[in-house]
Amino acid sequence: MNYLNVQKIRSDFPILGDLIDLIYLDNAATSLTPEPVLEALLGYYRHYRANVGRGVYRQAQMADQRYRDAHQKVAAFVGGEDGTTIFTRNATESINMVARGLDWKRGDRIVTTLLEHHSNLLPWMRLKQKGIDLEVIAPDRAGRIDLADLERAINRKTRLVAMSHLSNSLGSIQPAREVGRICREIGALFLLDAAQSLPHMQVSVRDIDCDFLCFSGHKMLAPTGSGVLWARAGCLAGKGQKQESGQESGKKAGGSALEPLLVGGGMVEDVFEDSFTIKQGYEGYEAGTPDISAGIGLGAAVDYLARTGMEKIHEHEMMLTRKLLSGLEGIEGLQVYGPGSDSLKMRGGVVSFGIEGLLPHEIALMLDQASNICIRSGHHCCLPLMRHLGLKNGTARASLYLYNTEEEIEKLLGTLEQIARMA
Repeated sequence: MNYLNVQKIRSDFPILGDLIDLIYLDNAATSLTPEPVLEALLGYYRHYRANVGRGVYRQAQMADQRYRDAHQKVAAFVGGEDGTTIFTRNATESINMVARGLDWKRGDRIVTTLLEHHSNLLPWMRLKQKGIDLEVIAPDRAGRIDLADLERAINRKTRLVAMSHLSNSLGSIQPAREVGRICREIGALFLLDAAQSLPHMQVSVRDIDCDFLCFSGHKMLAPTGSGVLWARAGCLAGKGQKQESGQESGKKAGGSALEPLLVGGGMVEDVFEDSFTIKQGYEGYEAGTPDISAGIGLGAAVDYLARTGMEKIHEHEMMLTRKLLSGLEGIEGLQVYGPGSDSLKMRGGVVSFGIEGLLPHEIALMLDQASNICIRSGHHCCLPLMRHLGLKNGTARASLYLYNTEEEIEKLLGTLEQIARMA
């Protein structure tokens, strides 16, 4: 096993040094940010603050190069050099760009799952109101989608399959590679929400064979306001594609190209009296001034993760997950939701649980007050799933990352055991 030097990693996170007794286990909501990312973020403001894609003077060229480099780093990180890496604010915006950007026709079919975060469910629900057929596949109690159910749901009318790679509420991993194969055979587009998987394991768009990959930077050590929509080559409007007043280029092209969500400054190749053409590549989809520092920070976060090693990070997290699940399953009155300790290959380091007689919010408050342990509680933006599982008040959720330690897991388990005895 490749072991992480966790103490060295922890020294890179100022917040862990400022608050010595802080145990941060809410990484599925947002991660902490290491010093190299903060340095890259502040370096932009301190040394070469300028807009991108506009100026020819030295400072502007430096900002433009660093911002472009960040796109290339992220593309390489997901094995997507052949596609287009578009910077967005978050995974929610990325998914909405696809939902709004394709030329949908009445009778088109979308398949998704009940495991989805609202961000990968509501955009498709809104399309349903416009005459698009939507099928939502329900998981089993462990949060696993039956591949046979998906195969039955995906037919020749299916335009898009949208699913999460790793559930943000149950921690279960879905068979993305197999779904990619099914979509390719049937001719459907495949959108994968990798917001929870990409920060914690190696994810390659080549292996998965998806058309769109969406994720958020703030869950992978980067600043808030940084996100990515990766698109396969051929899924975007091409260079020089003309867009006339009152007419969308995607419609002219038969609906095969993703239209930009926003139009305006910086994304045009040329503008005429009654039409315009968009730039090729990511620039055509990033209208206006982007959050330049967040994009550069995302590039630094990718550098940090790659330098640390995604395989090492994953092995470390699964070691902690094994320890956590084993301990939770031994606490009387506590129930774990999602795959258990006997199904580690089916899950990631997101662990939901409940204690009989206590609300999830009560558990979270007790952990904070007793041991300065930070976890999430509630519905985790997955209300349909919580209703399906009969969890009216949601769950308590601990989610792990590369800077968490065995001692922190032991502290969590010991505190939970005390809470369960008092419940």
